Amino acid sequence: MALQVELVPTGEIIRVVHPHRPCKLALGSDGVRVTMESALTARDRVGVQDFVLLENFTSEAAFIENLRRRFRENLIYTYIGPVLVSVNPYRDLQIYSRQHMERYRGVSFYEVPPHLFAVADTVYRALRTERRDQAVMISGESGAGKTEATKRLLQFYAETCPAPERGGAVRDRLLQSNPVLEAFGNAKTLRNDNSSRFGKYMDVQFDFKGAPVGGHILSYLLEKSRVVHQNHGERNFHVFYQLLEGGEEETLRRLGLERNPQSYLYLVKGQCAKVSSINDKSDWKVVRKALTVIDFTEDEVEDLLSIVASVLHLGNIHFAADEESNAQVTTENQLKYLTRLLSVEGSTLREALTHRKIIAKGEELLSPLNLEQAAYARDALAKAVYSRTFTWLVGKINRSLASKDAESPNWRSTTVLGLLDIYGFEVFQHNSFEQFCINYCNEKLQQLFIELTLKSEQEEYEAEGIAWEPVQYFNNKIICDLVEEKFKGIISILDEECLRPGEATDLTFLEKLEDTVKHHPHFLTNKGLFFFFAVACVTSRGSGVLAAGVSSFSLAPANLPCLSARQVAFFFFLSLLQLVEILQSKEPAFFFFFKPNDAKQPGRFDEVLIRHQVKYLGFFFFLRVRRAGFAYRRKYEAFFFFLGQVRYKSLCPETFFFFLGRPQDGVAVLVRHLGFFFFFYKMGRTKIFIRFFFFLFATEDALEVRRQSLGIQAAWRGFHWRQKFFFFFLSAICIQSWWRGTLGRRKGALWGLQSFFFFWLIRGFILRHAPRCPENAFFFFFFCTSFLLNLRRQLPRNVFFFFLPTPPPALREASELLRELCIKNMVWKYCRSISPEWKQQLQQKAVASEIFKGKKDNYPQSVPRLFISTRLGADEISSRVLQALGSEPIQYAVPVVKYDRKGYKPRSRQLLLTPNAVVIVEDAKVKQRIDYANLTGISVSSLSDSLFVLHVQREDNKQKGDVVLQSDHVIETLTKTAISADRVNNVNINQGSITFAGGPGRDGTIDFTPGSELLITKAKNGHLAVVAPRLNSR
Repeated sequence: MALQVELVPTGEIIRVVHPHRPCKLALGSDGVRVTMESALTARDRVGVQDFVLLENFTSEAAFIENLRRRFRENLIYTYIGPVLVSVNPYRDLQIYSRQHMERYRGVSFYEVPPHLFAVADTVYRALRTERRDQAVMISGESGAGKTEATKRLLQFYAETCPAPERGGAVRDRLLQSNPVLEAFGNAKTLRNDNSSRFGKYMDVQFDFKGAPVGGHILSYLLEKSRVVHQNHGERNFHVFYQLLEGGEEETLRRLGLERNPQSYLYLVKGQCAKVSSINDKSDWKVVRKALTVIDFTEDEVEDLLSIVASVLHLGNIHFAADEESNAQVTTENQLKYLTRLLSVEGSTLREALTHRKIIAKGEELLSPLNLEQAAYARDALAKAVYSRTFTWLVGKINRSLASKDAESPNWRSTTVLGLLDIYGFEVFQHNSFEQFCINYCNEKLQQLFIELTLKSEQEEYEAEGIAWEPVQYFNNKIICDLVEEKFKGIISILDEECLRPGEATDLTFLEKLEDTVKHHPHFLTNKGLFFFFAVACVTSRGSGVLAAGVSSFSLAPANLPCLSARQVAFFFFLSLLQLVEILQSKEPAFFFFFKPNDAKQPGRFDEVLIRHQVKYLGFFFFLRVRRAGFAYRRKYEAFFFFLGQVRYKSLCPETFFFFLGRPQDGVAVLVRHLGFFFFFYKMGRTKIFIRFFFFLFATEDALEVRRQSLGIQAAWRGFHWRQKFFFFFLSAICIQSWWRGTLGRRKGALWGLQSFFFFWLIRGFILRHAPRCPENAFFFFFFCTSFLLNLRRQLPRNVFFFFLPTPPPALREASELLRELCIKNMVWKYCRSISPEWKQQLQQKAVASEIFKGKKDNYPQSVPRLFISTRLGADEISSRVLQALGSEPIQYAVPVVKYDRKGYKPRSRQLLLTPNAVVIVEDAKVKQRIDYANLTGISVSSLSDSLFVLHVQREDNKQKGDVVLQSDHVIETLTKTAISADRVNNVNINQGSITFAGGPGRDGTIDFTPGSELLITKAKNGHLAVVAPRLNSR
């Protein structure tokens, strides 16, 4: 299925499904007509929604015209690739409702019109699915809508994210922290009625379910100089006006305040106390409610209001010169309020306002101040009090937002979403040192944007092996180096000037700058400009020119603001570096906001102002990189699959069902099937790169059509199988009904039999002692049957443990017969199961028992030991002996000791049993052969010794006499000899002595006596004396 696309003048791409139907008519998930960007209405297609799709992308006029067309249709959001661009409409467009949130929730980035919520949802889904920390960086001039966007982002996450298990307290605190911080940190400026006068970075912590569970706020460089001075047309911080306008009468009376802002010096310098677009009274109610939500106690709120009121009272402190021109406090009433509100001694406060402490050589000296010095000390105290109060306020909010599950085992599985709302870039006629730092911060963030987008974009092409022609762009690192470079930057020069000996003034600082960086291509001084106290910085990012001026100030405390500026610059520089590290550790998303006009008028589009912002934000460079490269890139796995589900692979039959290759190979097959031109896509090492988004849109449309066809097929298959299921379901019900009926009938019949059975059983039990009759015959039959069945279950398993249950009287005779039959059957089974070897073993053991049981002491020790067929192996018997025996087999062989007939000397011999004779062998010679016919008997003692005598016939001239032998296995040897010679009944067990024939006419005697150990010796009387221990085993 090849994809055909058609480009229309508005920048849309419509996929051609059929030559005669140039527009695809399909329904998206929300029921609207699907075109290039699925689910968009005709109004949403004014201009192009992504500048990457702009046909004349090199034209500045075309870029601005696209912004203008969309702005006139109240389409304030446009994309540049992944970057969101917004133009402040200066009115409520009703596009942030709950319905809009649901429309953008869980929807692909390009399936809906550009919106803040679309990018916010994409960031949130990346945070959940990829488990990587995210950061949203909001940038733009003051008045472009950054603060409002931050609030909308928090509102979106609060409404669409899952609720945490511990309730929505954290979510409410995240939302309510904004009004409090805006009241204490925002103010009206010439360009913005709600300008952030401090930098804010908020981390929102999400658990593994995606629910917000905590947060943390970092604040940067509060513009505390605004507390004591405002330019014409500007106001102090909102909280002062909100307190005076919305505070209760009792509260104001307790704080010593009046409702009229004109009564306070710190609120009238801008001559703009009342603003029609700001409702201070309503805002105060919101702030008071927010303080309650953030867990401020009543005492903490009271202390906070006391400090705010003390700042106003400090501004109304006036001084007069005495006779020595020293400053004296003239407003005693204000001093009394201050001592009560700040909980300090009046004398201590008076001394701090009119004297300064000097420490010289370890001694403290008080030096009086003149009128100007006292006014400066008063303002410095007011700024310090307000700045520290703001720092405490941020810390209190952080403690309220801190995650309560830090000890939970799932705490380490949390992810973080960072929101950066930095102060806007501004250039005034008179600029404070804080404004210099603010603009430097914007330069630093612009450098970060360049590194994370333009630079990383080109590095990604190189890493993926994509052929690429680098695009030249302006890198504002040279501007940042001008400010922060070590030893050569403006901040380093300021440090050096403040620390050098002698008087350091703004003029000397300017001279130092001219000597050091006057040849820098982006530095320009104008001595015709004079600024009070500190450096002022005007930066134009488009041209890269930095202009600086100094104030002329020759009074004694001129070094004080310089020292303060040095401290502020140093700590701000360090905190800015930490912020950059935090942002670089997260996955960034960039929001850029444009200000359409300086008058804050809705519907007015100032082309000159827009062009200036487009230039210094470097959008053309970014757009050129996106167009010169590839607008879309995705890992092969994510392009082929999506979160483990089928993505585009369903568009190709070869990859839809079973594809066992690599995702890279599958993507190659897929794009060939879709008909992508090779020029419009590239295959990298790990990603696919698509040059134009309209191919992606066309692919999405094809996927939508495919989903619809699959949906129709699924619906039909579902209908078909539902019908089949209902058929089987009804059939199963019929079968179950029939089977339940059958079971019921069977059960009823069974109950009838059981009732009949129990009737006759009970009647027979009543008549059990009567003679056998038809009434008790069933009972006797049942009882006998039960006994036999029980007997069957309890039959003995072997003849050695034979036990039968006690039979009833009527079955005693039958039980005895059964007992005999059972025993015979068990014996018969046992005999059949005996092997020939085991049968021979049992026969020999039976003969041994018959001969020796109860007669010889060492017989019991031989019972558990099996008799062995032979004690000598074939290799232990000489071959000459085997040759001498001829064909006679050896049935048993055992080593023995033979005692001579004369001297009873022991001789080692071997005793062999053949079928016909007993053979006594010495090494390789047959010493004596005793035929079984000449063997008259065997004698052995009753003790535990191992001697025995083989008696032979005296008439046999071939025999020299009886043989005296000793064997370690005497029971085994004699048993086998008696069985082989058939002399079982001729084995004599003697007590005391044995007489044997020692030769012709000469007899010998063996005397046996019990003792402690075995001893065989020749006695003095010529007898063989054997001492054997008694085992008492008989």
